[in-house]
Amino acid sequence: MTSLLFPVGWAVLGAGAGWLARWGSVELGRLEGLEPGFKPWQVYGPPVLCAALFGAFAAHLEVAHLLVLAERGVFVAVLVQMIFFDLEHRLILDRVMFPAMAAALLVSLFHQPWWEGLATGLGIGALFWVLEIAGEALFKAEVLGFGDVKLAAFMGVLLGWEGAPGSAPPIVNAIFLGVLLGALAAIGVGIWRRSMKATFAYGPYLAAGALVALYQLP
Repeated sequence: MTSLLFPVGWAVLGAGAGWLARWGSVELGRLEGLEPGFKPWQVYGPPVLCAALFGAFAAHLEVAHLLVLAERGVFVAVLVQMIFFDLEHRLILDRVMFPAMAAALLVSLFHQPWWEGLATGLGIGALFWVLEIAGEALFKAEVLGFGDVKLAAFMGVLLGWEGAPGSAPPIVNAIFLGVLLGALAAIGVGIWRRSMKATFAYGPYLAAGALVALYQLP
C-alpha cells in the first residue's frame, strides 16, 4: 500500500506543479503581448501531463531517492511548460529557458565530471545552430527556430553525456526520439493540411524526447 501511496501523492503534487506551469505561461505570455487560449487541452493539459509524469517518476525512483525526484520534478514541470506554450504560441520563452538552463548547469556541477553537462550543452547547441543555418540555406525557409537551438543546448546541460552502462548517451536518445516524433508529426500535419510548408513547432517533440531520457537516467 505504501509503495502505491507515494506515487499517487507525488502525482497530486505534479498536478499542482502543472497548474503553476499553466499560470506562469499565462502571465509570461501576456508580458510578450500574447493572450492565452482557454481550450481544454491548453488549460488542463499541463496539470494532467505533470501529474502523470510525476507519478511515473515516483514509481520509478521511489521515496529513497526523494532529493533526485524533487530535482527532476522541477525540470519535468519546465519541459511541460515549454511543450504547451510552444504548441500554443510557437515560441519558447527566454524567461523560462535561461533560468532553466542556469538551474540545470548548477545541478550538473554536482555530478562527475562537473564539466560534462556544460560541454554537452555547448556541443548540442552548436550542432543545432549549424543545422538551423544549413536548413535556411538549403530550403530558403526557417527549418528550426533559434528557440529550438536553445532548447537543444538546455537538454544537453540537463541530460549530459554519461548514461547507464551499455546504453547510448542520454542526450543522443533524447534527440533521436525528439527528431523521430517531430518528423512523424510533421508528416501527419502536412498530410492533414495538404501542404508540407505548414508552420510546425519542433520544440514540443524535442522536449518529449528529453522527458523520456530524463526518466531513463539512473
